[in-house]
Amino acid sequence: MTALPSGKLADTVTYLEMTEKPTRVPAPMPAAKLALLRAERCTVSFYHYLYAAVGEPWVWYERRLWSNQRLAEHLARPEIEIYVLYAWAVPAGFFELERTAGGDVELCYFGLAPDFIGRGFGAWFLNAAIDTAWLGNPKRVWVHTCTFDHPRALGLYQRCGFQVYQRRSVEFDDPRLRGVLPRGLKHPLLPPLPEVAS
Repeated sequence: MTALPSGKLADTVTYLEMTEKPTRVPAPMPAAKLALLRAERCTVSFYHYLYAAVGEPWVWYERRLWSNQRLAEHLARPEIEIYVLYAWAVPAGFFELERTAGGDVELCYFGLAPDFIGRGFGAWFLNAAIDTAWLGNPKRVWVHTCTFDHPRALGLYQRCGFQVYQRRSVEFDDPRLRGVLPRGLKHPLLPPLPEVAS
């Protein structure tokens, strides 16, 4: 294996798809007070909150590079749908869909905030995202996951009906070094950073 240049991180991106809506017995709702609502006029500030709360532990950083104007324009697009899971009236997770004119639906982002992982919400929430994606009878629903995602993410996608169709290796600049993510972010695959002189 070739050593990476300083400041670079290696990742493997896995792409998954389903070309027909899965047939399954409806999963029982978790024993919790839950509500799944579409954020029809999602604000930039609320999106930033969701993206950080759900994604920061898994090194989500791409949308943090966007300007507020670019993000506002993205959220205003009619093909973008944001859905928020509330548990006991607290935002517990979200997913984002993008519908294309060609009939594809991408599950762009999906996840739970750390306080709500391990409560039995994951499969039910993902099935709800899949059912929502299939509204309107698209040709295909697809998603990608990566090395830095939750270690059970890939298996959960597969158990819920997605099939792997491609993998690719990528390198990217460590977002901690650019100030996009906290320097002290803990993740088992992140190398330690040198101490900053005060």
